[in-house]
Amino acid sequence: MQAIDIMTPNVVCVDTDTNVRDIAQLLLEHRISAVPVIDDERKVLGIVSEGDLMRRVKEDASDSRSWWLSLFTGGKDAGEYVKSHGRKAHEVMTPNPLTVEENAPLHTIARLLEKHHIKRVPVVREGKLVGIVSRANLLQGVANAVVAPTESPADDRQIREAILEEVRKHAGVRTETISIIVDGGAAEIWGLVESLDQKQAVTVAAENTPGVTKVENNLGMMPRGASYF
Repeated sequence: MQAIDIMTPNVVCVDTDTNVRDIAQLLLEHRISAVPVIDDERKVLGIVSEGDLMRRVKEDASDSRSWWLSLFTGGKDAGEYVKSHGRKAHEVMTPNPLTVEENAPLHTIARLLEKHHIKRVPVVREGKLVGIVSRANLLQGVANAVVAPTESPADDRQIREAILEEVRKHAGVRTETISIIVDGGAAEIWGLVESLDQKQAVTVAAENTPGVTKVENNLGMMPRGASYF
């Protein structure tokens, strides 16, 4: 199983000049915890996360650096000032984030997240963003692989893409908050939705997709104000 089999496609993105206020609104609207920053060619330039935005609400009094350290650094750090007061994505983002290719195996992604203490990694194809893998995606993929440790064939990937497209276009559910794994035509659906009606709509969308032999819907209800990825 590879990144392409578990990643969240249709990633919500921003460009370098997107206003911080608009980024915060996107995170709230889509119930996500970070957005990649891309250029016109969809190359990943950075990531803006909830943590990056939280710097803006910290008071100066919360600075935990020792008073003697400021003697050597010249007081306030210019980079931190930009991070905490910048108004554009390129000013507050974490630049040059790690990425993985769409064919990266799950164990490689798991090591990457663990080694660098990160929660998610963008997935690229020929240098262009095609998806994102979070810890939640990874855990779901690992759980599936334990039961059926087979490499997903191209047919399964096509079925997965077809289900996601049907959900996105017709079921009224944001695909950013769900994850689908298809193995041998059997579809496992994970993530969070806002209502039982949405959960049922995802099930119907999967059942109506050609090639699907079984649907296991593990979707839960999204708490108010919660973020998933």
